[in-house]
Amino acid sequence: MSQRQGVDLSYEDGARAVELARESVESYVQHGQREQPGSMREAFYERTGAFVRLESTRGRGSLRGCAGGYHSDDQLGHVIVDAAIEAASEDSCGSEVSPSELPNLTVSVCTVKSVVLTDDPLADLELGTHGVAIDGGEGGWLYPTVHVENDWSAREYLDRTCRKAKLSPGAWQNDDVVVTLFEGQVFREREADGSIEEI
Repeated sequence: MSQRQGVDLSYEDGARAVELARESVESYVQHGQREQPGSMREAFYERTGAFVRLESTRGRGSLRGCAGGYHSDDQLGHVIVDAAIEAASEDSCGSEVSPSELPNLTVSVCTVKSVVLTDDPLADLELGTHGVAIDGGEGGWLYPTVHVENDWSAREYLDRTCRKAKLSPGAWQNDDVVVTLFEGQVFREREADGSIEEI
């Protein structure tokens, strides 16, 4: 098991990360433009991974987009912008976010604090702490909070990440599938374009 360190954000940094992700989604959806991070907070110059999730508040709610990665050679501010744009594009969940959806979207950002390469994911996975990324198939990942939201066991969490990577459940046990655990901070809007919390 090996570990690599990322960045630790203050609440203010996390709130700005969510705001930046929303601004990036809105700029892309409304104008087809890439938002520039502008004058970035100090933490945003760190080179680490991040993920962005977009969820609809309409009806029972649904995932509208997700994108990102657990490692990057880019500065965090640019990683957030790129992940937000990709999450809003048709490449993410099959259809591009439309301008009419923007008032009904909540935005969340997960910034990576540490990365653990593991040979025994079931033993090393700490529920409530780790997100899971699968390198194999089409690749896939799930936030550290997803299993809590769905009350999954560690095995089910790994199986569902495999499914997201277009692999069969249990593929995480195969020698040719690389499982990476990542610890991250998750900040999200409580409601569409509303106040921000760390979870």
